[in-house]
Amino acid sequence: MRAILTAAAAGWALPALAPVSPRLAAALAIPRRLDVPGVALTFDDGPHPEGTPAILDVLDAAGAKATFFMVGERVLAAPDVAAEVAARGHAIALHGHRHRNLLRLAPAAIARDLETGRQAVATATGVDPVLHRPPYGIYSWPALRLVRARGWTPLLWSRWGHDWRRRTTAAKIAAEVTEDLRAGDVLLLHDADDYSAAGSWRRTAAALPRVLEAIAAAGLEVQGR
Repeated sequence: MRAILTAAAAGWALPALAPVSPRLAAALAIPRRLDVPGVALTFDDGPHPEGTPAILDVLDAAGAKATFFMVGERVLAAPDVAAEVAARGHAIALHGHRHRNLLRLAPAAIARDLETGRQAVATATGVDPVLHRPPYGIYSWPALRLVRARGWTPLLWSRWGHDWRRRTTAAKIAAEVTEDLRAGDVLLLHDADDYSAAGSWRRTAAALPRVLEAIAAAGLEVQGR
């Protein structure tokens, strides 16, 4: 019995390793990269009343477009900011309704979270999201099945700046997220601090011009998704 329970638990949690295992992500068909000639900039956890506008202004100044994986409860708190992201021409995606580890939720709870988040995002932005990234990048098997059953595409990342940490700097964030850049890379940053170190978005906004410079120096362009 113990062996059966262990196997069941391992099966339930297996997709959770995809963010740290490119081979597993490929085997599960969870993209970490895109088939594009440039790189994709993605931002999680917003919208945020201060962080998101700061990020948008830097992107606008560079003429760059990004994908914003929005959290439904944050959209409800700042619907005008969510609408502004869409109005400025950026791609809108879903990060769930609440920022919870999906391994801890039953399938019915996951389904409710996905639908509630979708409704919040669609109502505020006028965009029905087709891309999904789970909180912490962690999928369970039921979550992955539910996302795909909706016709959505799961998307993780290939580079990230750990910009949510309390003890980091703009220079470190930029250096880490742009290390060994290649065409097709998906870069992960955050435009909000509701689930991370207070004020972390300030360091991300300060790092972003350096990130964009490094992308250009690598001979790549930012690809809007």
